[in-house]
Amino acid sequence: MPSPKNSIAAVDITEFRQNWRILTLSVIGIAISINASLLYGFGTLVVPLEEAFGWERSSLQAAITFLFASAVISLQVVGWLNLRYGMKRVTMISLVLISLGYLATTQIQGSIWMLYLAFAILPLLGMGCLAVTWTQLLNIWFEKNRGLALAIGLSGTGITAAIVPPILSWGIETWDWRAAFVILALMNLAILLPFTAKWLTLPEFLPEASGSDVDTEAVPGVSYREGLTSRKFWTCNIALALVISSIVGMVTSTVPMLRDIGLSAEDASLVFSFFGVSLIFGRIAVGYLLDRFWPPAIAAFSLALPAVGCLIYLQGSTELLPLFLAAICVGFGAGAEFDIAAFLIARYFGLRDYGRLFGFHQGLLTVASALAPLLFAGLLSHTGSYSAMLVYSLACSIIGPALLMTLGKVPRYAVATNLNTSQA
Repeated sequence: MPSPKNSIAAVDITEFRQNWRILTLSVIGIAISINASLLYGFGTLVVPLEEAFGWERSSLQAAITFLFASAVISLQVVGWLNLRYGMKRVTMISLVLISLGYLATTQIQGSIWMLYLAFAILPLLGMGCLAVTWTQLLNIWFEKNRGLALAIGLSGTGITAAIVPPILSWGIETWDWRAAFVILALMNLAILLPFTAKWLTLPEFLPEASGSDVDTEAVPGVSYREGLTSRKFWTCNIALALVISSIVGMVTSTVPMLRDIGLSAEDASLVFSFFGVSLIFGRIAVGYLLDRFWPPAIAAFSLALPAVGCLIYLQGSTELLPLFLAAICVGFGAGAEFDIAAFLIARYFGLRDYGRLFGFHQGLLTVASALAPLLFAGLLSHTGSYSAMLVYSLACSIIGPALLMTLGKVPRYAVATNLNTSQA
């Protein structure tokens, strides 16, 4: 019998012991990143902004579209800036700029287009502290436990969902809507900036460590151009875009869909709560398994689970037990998707141009996320029910995972074993 130390199920804690500061920094960075904090906290701003300016709620929701659209641009630019000027410099400047941007947003007034403009500018100012930066750090410093490290780091969004809305609500109730943006600015300046200055470190051989003077060919992996022309890269792009579009539809439509079939608001919310719990569990479980088995198989299985949820929803049953199971299946896939994307890009294409390749990949997924609600709104308007959306989501949850199974053997773009020198 193998000893627990050598068992495939055992977690080698050496990397975690050496690089706990990097892991902690990444959790904080992802939790405070604009796409998490402003997205999850936006709900607290809707009514105060409506009362302050008389803007309609439907018009306020469009601000998130501007946020996503700008994030797509930022994701394409940040990788180039990291290579040219160094990741730490770009990240710290971005933290200062986005804090100033939050403070400037407190001055909006009159036209709702000022709000749209602010939401479009903020991701550009903070492009160096988007999630791509923190996942790149985790990919660099974790090799044996990369999947689990990414899962733990990306769980920062769960911290955001739990903590940020209540804090922003407290600020708004104590002062007014401007307090929310002041609090977001302080989170970046008083919390994330000091940790970044002290703990963000990179191996000297990486181009992002000091800028373009470093020889990128010395870093394991493919070039940006090679990645863009790779069949496997576009397989990942198409497969995960299909999956994320279906998951977005399920997430945004579950509660109203359940209300339409006769569930009360309380029961519909209870069903959706199972989605949140399984999202966290799915993220950790898939991250753990990715480190130990063939990644495409783990990815395909977890991302195909929402298809089971779609089949259950299509039955139109009002029994809570199967609806709980459906929400769990969808949540498991939703929790795993971002971890899988970050893991597969690093494993199949290496770290030489991870920032730019993952930025391009996430840009496509962000576009898919932004377009999916428009597609589902059109389907709902045309058919008068959620069945067409469920059929689309079912198809995507089968085709996308099937495509991932064609990726083949994982290339050995392993970073040198002496990379994980202690961060202590």
